[in-house]
Amino acid sequence: MFRFNFKKVKASLFVASFLVIFLSQTAFAASYTVVQGDSLYKIGSTFNTTVDSLKTSNKLTSDSINKGQVLSVPAKIYSVKRGDTLYGISKNNEIAITTLRKANNKWDNVIYSGQKLIIPSPTLATSTNKAVVPYTSSDIDLLARLVTAEASDQPYTAMVSVGAVVVNRVKDARFPKTIKDVIYQVDGGYYQFTPVKNGWINNPASEDCKKAAYDALHGSDPTKGGVYYFDDSTTNKWLWSKPLAARIGNMVYTY
Repeated sequence: MFRFNFKKVKASLFVASFLVIFLSQTAFAASYTVVQGDSLYKIGSTFNTTVDSLKTSNKLTSDSINKGQVLSVPAKIYSVKRGDTLYGISKNNEIAITTLRKANNKWDNVIYSGQKLIIPSPTLATSTNKAVVPYTSSDIDLLARLVTAEASDQPYTAMVSVGAVVVNRVKDARFPKTIKDVIYQVDGGYYQFTPVKNGWINNPASEDCKKAAYDALHGSDPTKGGVYYFDDSTTNKWLWSKPLAARIGNMVYTY
């Protein structure tokens, strides 16, 4: 004789509900192929994860990666359907098209049915694609030229950090309120940034430094609020007296 066991059914429903919630919150994993100029920091920024997390999930013992290397990243895979466009896919998945392009190293608009695209989740993409301060096209060019002059020979994280210092100054009441005014500020007869004084600010920006400026303007800040930076060879005691924010390559960032 069949007997309806309400307790068992209730328990089964609880377990099923738990699994649905758990699986919906579990990050998907996708494979990303390293391209020329990539770094763990740049990849982490695209997928909103940390260098340490990437190293752990990929069993890396150093920050060094090579072109063509395949890394596991937190994302899902989308199969392109007939009639899809990159813009439509980015909109439907609530991510910026720039993030979609970065994740797939896809800089043209040609896609085909059945093609597999890496899709960072909406929560992953937001923090790196919303501008944290107002800027114009001339502002981002100016910032990229400053980054080029100051840190083009440094790790990509250091480039982003130079841009972040300028952004942090814009947000700080002690400094001017625009990118241009911060970079060209002369305080007490002293230029705030040496490339403005020596003219290096007028040299064209490198592609990496343009990307670094963009990342800084959209919230990436390895210094976590730093407003000064200098080369570690300086002997200026005033600069060294500031609280340390970060040391990256030969660059020192302080509060």
